[in-house]
Amino acid sequence: MFLRGFFFGYFVLQNWIFRFADYTYDDVERINKWIFSEILDDENRIGHLSSRGSNDFQGQSSVNINRYIVKLSDRSNRRYRSTLNIDKQNLIKVIIYFSARHCIAADWLNDRDQFLYPNDGWKTDKEFQSDCLAFTIFHSQNRISSQEGINHWIPFTEQEVDAKERFESHFMTDFLKGKLGNKKEENQLFTSSSDEQPTCLIPEAPISFSAEAQAVFDAGKELWKYYHTQTDANPNASLYDIRAHFQGRNDKGKMNAKSDDAAYTGLMNNLKENLKNLAEKITPKVYAYGFLRE
Repeated sequence: MFLRGFFFGYFVLQNWIFRFADYTYDDVERINKWIFSEILDDENRIGHLSSRGSNDFQGQSSVNINRYIVKLSDRSNRRYRSTLNIDKQNLIKVIIYFSARHCIAADWLNDRDQFLYPNDGWKTDKEFQSDCLAFTIFHSQNRISSQEGINHWIPFTEQEVDAKERFESHFMTDFLKGKLGNKKEENQLFTSSSDEQPTCLIPEAPISFSAEAQAVFDAGKELWKYYHTQTDANPNASLYDIRAHFQGRNDKGKMNAKSDDAAYTGLMNNLKENLKNLAEKITPKVYAYGFLRE
């Protein structure tokens, strides 16, 4: 009886604290207002950013990137109101949103912490942008699959990973090399409040990566190369496809958590460790740019 009363009191207190904490954010807009805007009815997109609409850590698991392309007609469905089609013009903003939402693990202490509308500091921080790009490309919540359409997220060339066939898309390597940022009118998407000069978010030159981000790319490349040694390798496979290949699925279609392939497991663990290091590097700037409050 005592324990029942104790836990009841604990949950009442916890709920009160969470409600009080939410009130402290009344003076600022939330992150979803910053990212989710008009959905263009256009098939020429590289993916889809999805969220169930929550601005707090409770909604972290719903934030993912997939191949579904949202139509204007989908807007009547509540499921697709906090979603965004991805293209080269909004890719940087998408990967920053994704990284801010995933670089810190959710737990019972931060469960109701709100992700907020950021200040302008992120716009000119190229290293932060490139760190977030590496983090997003190789994160497990990037669920792009070549089984659902053309995979535009392969971050390597055929030669780098010893692929046996040509890839259907070179979007990501072209983006990384600055080959997609030639049209000035497309680059001038934002104006920095500090100098009122347009802020370019489509790279016009090869992207330089920090040591932590480069380590993620290096680990990812070894994983891709190992996958392409498989006799039944799909040249257009995404990271999600590679994981499914080695880990398999259970009788309900859910991907297994582990693989019996020791080499794959070692390569994946190395990638995860480097992603963890990169997440730790990104985290301070998530606070500095106002996505979260201390």
